Amino acid sequence: MTYLMAIDQGTTSTRAILFDQALAPVASAQEEFPQIFPDSGWVEHDPQDLWTTTAATCRAVIERASIDAGSITSIGITNQRETTVVWNRTTGQPIYNAIVWQDRRTAEYCKSLHADGHAEMFADRTGLLLDPYFSATKLKWILDNVDGARDMARRGELLFGTVDTFLIWKLTGGKSHVTDATNAARTMLYDIRKGRWSQTICDLFDIPMDMLPEVKDSADDFGTCRSDLFGRAIPICGVAGDQQAATIGQACFEPGMLKSTYGTGCFALLNTGDTPVRSNNRLLTTIAYQLNGKPTYALEGSIFIAGAVVQWLRDGLKIVREASETQPLAEAADDTQSVVLVPAFTGLGAPYWNPECRGAVFGLTRNSGPSELAKAALESVGYQTRDLLDAMRADWDGQGGSAVLRVDGGMSASDWAMQFLADIIDAPVDRPSVLETTALGVAWLAGMKVGAMPGQAEFAKQWALERQFLPTMTAHTRDRKYGDWQRAVTATLSY
Repeated sequence: MTYLMAIDQGTTSTRAILFDQALAPVASAQEEFPQIFPDSGWVEHDPQDLWTTTAATCRAVIERASIDAGSITSIGITNQRETTVVWNRTTGQPIYNAIVWQDRRTAEYCKSLHADGHAEMFADRTGLLLDPYFSATKLKWILDNVDGARDMARRGELLFGTVDTFLIWKLTGGKSHVTDATNAARTMLYDIRKGRWSQTICDLFDIPMDMLPEVKDSADDFGTCRSDLFGRAIPICGVAGDQQAATIGQACFEPGMLKSTYGTGCFALLNTGDTPVRSNNRLLTTIAYQLNGKPTYALEGSIFIAGAVVQWLRDGLKIVREASETQPLAEAADDTQSVVLVPAFTGLGAPYWNPECRGAVFGLTRNSGPSELAKAALESVGYQTRDLLDAMRADWDGQGGSAVLRVDGGMSASDWAMQFLADIIDAPVDRPSVLETTALGVAWLAGMKVGAMPGQAEFAKQWALERQFLPTMTAHTRDRKYGDWQRAVTATLSY
């Protein structure tokens, strides 16, 4: 028996999952790590935490499965995207904390770039909007604000990477400074049409290009783990940013196929094939995956707060101890109340892209309590998903494709949340039998590269439905509830 190991480095925890030859998960290990909030709207991680939890979970999953590392054929890595790490090329030490994708500290700088007329150039070359979300302005901030960093960068002493790049560098003992096209496409430094780093953009930010990693296919040779880490030198052969990995794991290989992942945030991707579609509704044009040198593109809508709203109920308000408690609370809520929660804790993502606004709750009464807040929190994810899907349908312009939404991620396990999602988008919601689609996607990439897994068509046939949620809400109720949401968003944006 041989295995594939997937490393899933997320925003709040790191996991390692072993898959067998049938791509069934056989063992997993997970560790949370601290979130660092130095200022309002700032979010950081200690890069050492990202590395130590990765190494620890990989060792733990090998031990739990009671296998020898020699039976692991290949490793795939999926990661929180846009999060930015800069480290010393010689010592390997980061010069600052990792600045997380949620971080908004460069909002004013992004506004100035927009005012100076750069927005069109960024949209055309990178497919992205001028927003603090992406890596480029975070990297510039580190170079501008860490003592001596800019001079060190000009002398070639510093390296930049998203989390996948940093982990590969650590796993290979500093031998590989690489990334894949899906992660490169999220930096706001990569020309997604020409398939290379943009010299023009790097010059604008005064970023030396020798800081940037080599860009590879999503299934490629990314280097080999140090043998002392797990007892064997294991090749790393699959890499994709978390949302693209989920797209692959959901087998969304045909243009028009659509998936939405519910983790810390929520991310919907629509496969547009070999054509990068320019959005008229403030969505992102990105790379879904790249195989054999050929990119497949996608439209993406990003919601900053999805599962994180449940964490807020748990850690901030302390009205639940476990995420699973939100479902019975929502079921017990008073249906005569219309409490709406806009979870703009770090601004609003697509299609609004407002980093300045903050969260708000509307419709509170004397009888509003934990049940109503839990219900509003779960509903907020459905409302935000509808915002994305409506924008995608407008951009896709009736070019066909699936009317079904495939879902995954932690919150997709909630039957109540998924039924509300089907109701509010008025479309079927398909939940697969394997919810770990992000890890599954990179496990398949890693296995395919070494010849241990089948090609795309055969892999797509293996996708299996666990449950389909069909809409049951009346059109009148749907329109009323979504209208309440739209009014709440308008009020939040104008506050």
